[in-house]
Amino acid sequence: MPEPTESAGTNRRQSSLSRSGRAAAVGTLASRGSGFVRTVVIASALGTAALGNAYATANTIPNIVYELLLGGILTSVVVPLLVAAEHDGGGESYAQRLLSLVVYGLGALVVVLVVAAPLVIDVYGRGFTPAQRDLAVLFSRFFLPQIFFYGVGAVLGAILNTRGSYAAPMWAPVLSNVVVVATGVLFVLVTPAASRAPHELPHGSAVLLAAGTTLGIVAQTVVLVPGLRSVGFRLRLRRDLRGVGLRRTWGRARWMLVYVAANQLGLVVLVALANRAEAAARDADVVEAGYATYAYAFQLFLLPHAVVAVTVITMLLPRMSRAATAGRLADLRLDLSRGSRMAIAALVPAAVALVVLHREIAVVVFARGATSLEQAAVIGEVMAGFALGLVPFSLFQLQLRAFYALGDTRTPALVNIGVNVVNVFAAVGLYAVLAPSHRITGMAVAYALSYAVGLALTSRALGGRIGGLDGAAIVRTAARVGLCAAVAGFAAGTIVLTADDAVGTGAVAAVIVLAGGAGAGAAAFALVAWRMHIPELGALIDAALGRRGR
Repeated sequence: MPEPTESAGTNRRQSSLSRSGRAAAVGTLASRGSGFVRTVVIASALGTAALGNAYATANTIPNIVYELLLGGILTSVVVPLLVAAEHDGGGESYAQRLLSLVVYGLGALVVVLVVAAPLVIDVYGRGFTPAQRDLAVLFSRFFLPQIFFYGVGAVLGAILNTRGSYAAPMWAPVLSNVVVVATGVLFVLVTPAASRAPHELPHGSAVLLAAGTTLGIVAQTVVLVPGLRSVGFRLRLRRDLRGVGLRRTWGRARWMLVYVAANQLGLVVLVALANRAEAAARDADVVEAGYATYAYAFQLFLLPHAVVAVTVITMLLPRMSRAATAGRLADLRLDLSRGSRMAIAALVPAAVALVVLHREIAVVVFARGATSLEQAAVIGEVMAGFALGLVPFSLFQLQLRAFYALGDTRTPALVNIGVNVVNVFAAVGLYAVLAPSHRITGMAVAYALSYAVGLALTSRALGGRIGGLDGAAIVRTAARVGLCAAVAGFAAGTIVLTADDAVGTGAVAAVIVLAGGAGAGAAAFALVAWRMHIPELGALIDAALGRRGR
């Protein structure tokens, strides 16, 4: 609801922002949805054993390197600098210099990394067999150039955004996902199932998979070029790079870089640890679970967070930013409380569903093609480990937005170092004490634990900044929704426990049990929630439908 003091002009601008926010939400959901389809297709084509782990590891490295070197700067600094340059009348020349710097710098870096690909794989691929290592090196030599296109695409997208064009950057990842899905389908058609192991994979199939995956990132970048013409921007590489403002950029970005570096360095350790877990599982003659299993389970875990983040954070971030800018900390606190309670209302039942129905969800989604029923069941177990941290993870992300609205990037960076330290040490500790068949699940539990610690730290710091977090209201909502979710979980769990004898444990049985368990759980949750009159659920529905608050 608009504030009484706002003018009609301000109301129109907010309405326009609301429409833009909803358009961004649709684009983000399309990207997430198509990305999930991509994950399912690749899992079906490659499985979770040696081939899947080689692919997943090699395809993760470009993201890690890009984020370490450039991601934090682009997300936190480049757009404001481009806006400032536009305001000063030198927007096009500044953007051309910035783009040229990225092209030259990342181009040189990619050449070095492609040459050094075997050394890079040795860092991440601990435990790989010789054939698996050779295949991962081949993949990485195709995948590492993605760093170049990620960087160029990010700058092009920032240029478009500063000139009021949002559609192309929003939908470009969907094109990338479509290309990779087509690549996965073509790979399945031309590669016999018996040949999908690192030591037997035909060279042509490996090249098809690698080149098609990178082609998706190339397409994601190239599709932005027509949009540049439509906003009057001329693509031009320049040699006069003075005036880009690297020193000023570093001053603004250093804490965001600390945040990104902590995440990516932690991921380096976790990828290597997951690949050691795959080798240990292979030696113990149990279902192989490595980094591919971890990544697939994480994608399932992210889906409910993505939906809630789009609905809640997209809606509240502009409000929190305006309140912080105006010094209205009471309004900021109110918005943050509302967002937290809405997130809890959506995510507590989602977390319970992921834990109770973990096997059925994973089997229905992944048990096809090269991913066996047993491998899919392990993905589900790992997903359940992640799900323990679904609510802390999402509330942590929401609180970070409050810090950014306050102009504070230092506190999130420092807290994130602690989150990654807890994640790494807990993962290593659980790896040491768990059996090989459960080590990847232990890593997922460590991830959940790390964000519980992170939420405790950010809550304490943020509460001190804004005069509290409305903790009583948040706890009250959590308790009421938790009770509803517990009843729903009991209903769904009863279906799961009693259905095994009736319908078995195969793929078709998983569909039946999932439908029955989800239906029973949803009905139980709705009935209890209706009797308890939980207002946050109604507010969440309003937000999802784009209606004004009740």
